[in-house]
Amino acid sequence: MPADCISFKNTGYFSSLICDYLDENQELKPFYNRFPNLDNFKNQIEEKGAHFTPESRKVLHGGVLTEQYKKVEASVLTLQNIDLLKLENTFTVTTGHQLNLFTGPLYFLYKIVSAINLSKELKEKYPDQNFVPIYWMATEDHDFDEINYFNFRGKKVQWNKDASGAVGELSTEGLAEVFEVFSNEIGHTKNAEHLKSLFQDAYLEHDNLADATRYLANAVFHEYGLVIVEANNAALKKEFIPFIETELLNQTSFKAVTETIEDLNNYSEGYKAQVNPREINLFYLNENLRERIVFEDDIYKVVNTAITWTKNAILDEVKKHPEHFSPNVIMRPLYQEVILPNLCYIGGGGELAYWFQLKKYFNTVNVPFPVLLLRNSVLIQTESQSKKLENLNISKEDVFLKRSAFINKKVREISNIDIDFSEQKKHLIKQFESMYKIAEDTDKSFLGAVKAQEVKQLQGLEHLENRLLKAQKRKLKDAVSRMTDLQTELFPGGSLQERNTNFSEFYLEYGEQLLPNLIKNLQPLKGDFLLLTI
Repeated sequence: MPADCISFKNTGYFSSLICDYLDENQELKPFYNRFPNLDNFKNQIEEKGAHFTPESRKVLHGGVLTEQYKKVEASVLTLQNIDLLKLENTFTVTTGHQLNLFTGPLYFLYKIVSAINLSKELKEKYPDQNFVPIYWMATEDHDFDEINYFNFRGKKVQWNKDASGAVGELSTEGLAEVFEVFSNEIGHTKNAEHLKSLFQDAYLEHDNLADATRYLANAVFHEYGLVIVEANNAALKKEFIPFIETELLNQTSFKAVTETIEDLNNYSEGYKAQVNPREINLFYLNENLRERIVFEDDIYKVVNTAITWTKNAILDEVKKHPEHFSPNVIMRPLYQEVILPNLCYIGGGGELAYWFQLKKYFNTVNVPFPVLLLRNSVLIQTESQSKKLENLNISKEDVFLKRSAFINKKVREISNIDIDFSEQKKHLIKQFESMYKIAEDTDKSFLGAVKAQEVKQLQGLEHLENRLLKAQKRKLKDAVSRMTDLQTELFPGGSLQERNTNFSEFYLEYGEQLLPNLIKNLQPLKGDFLLLTI
């Protein structure tokens, strides 16, 4: 499986903030703790080890994970990793993801493979410690429309259902119809039958979406020691009570994150806040209900309901039923770091962007801030596609260009006439320099007229260049069509493959070799976008 790479910056798909982070721009340093390289994990281990208590380990291992895995056919390695979490020298590497139907886009796999492979690298570097890869299921999310489908060969396979409340508790009713649609699309090969079995066993043999997703992730990553955490749990929420109380009484996260957003705006005018904090960043969670908590007129209220509390009443509710309080996107990272002996969070560019907003908040509540690692990104291409790229002289940089720029560049390259008027424009500008001098020496009032004429003639050259380019596109239509069809195959919907395509498309073709090849080739600390030919 040949592999190549391109820098994240050169893909054109990643924000300046993320590119600056990867370049270790010093101005960004106040917004994170330690940059992800192997040496920096030494101090991260020491810091986290000093904060995470044996009591928290006991809750995580004995009170939660052991119970959650009672009905899971976990591998020996996964069960060993769960037991290792009892030990003070065991730490986690965590990634999180929504409960997307049938894993959703490909990057679900890349996130988890990144966590698995980083855990291995850390073990080699620090053999006296243990490192456990964690998949954090986002079971408390309530954005059903974001997770109720996956794309397969350009079609949307969708679960149509009225849903409310936390998605993890949703009944899997209605997924038999989705299975029927999917089955009719994928055929009857050996790999297709495995995919059908995987879908059936996950969604038709489990009652809720959390259990179904746990089964699916465990089945896909069965032999790699992955531990799956369902954090919508009373025992884990009890660990978080002090932070819930502080949030309700002092609006701590709102103040700290708002200040950080201002600091980030000062760092870069182009930066836009990924998420904006509310005064209280908690939801009230109950059956079929996940709604915001607000504080108005000295009363705590749950929006869109009649539920209210006085200050003492809500604090009493927190103590008795901490499971009813659900962190939003601002507080969820803190919850994760409180209940796990975690060293590193692995996420996409958007996720890391909002983590950068949280450093001051973590400092305020005295919780160690994890190392932030951009997940692996991959463009998978078949041998046939790779040969076509080579035959059409399309470089790895070319293929990432947006469609218009891609076509213009390739037409200029293959055209038998030169349609780049850059030299002519430079010559014209040079000529006008002398005309500016003449106007300056005679009558300065003519400077405006000279400028207007320069702009007009440059626009004329631009117009002529565009007309010639358009004519060449028509003349070279067949070649352009072959190139754009190939780019569309690799960038479905004009977006990165990993953000659109479901893993099932590649599993149909490559079967059981797909995941081992990802495990073999993804290097989480390398810091490049991987191009992989299967």
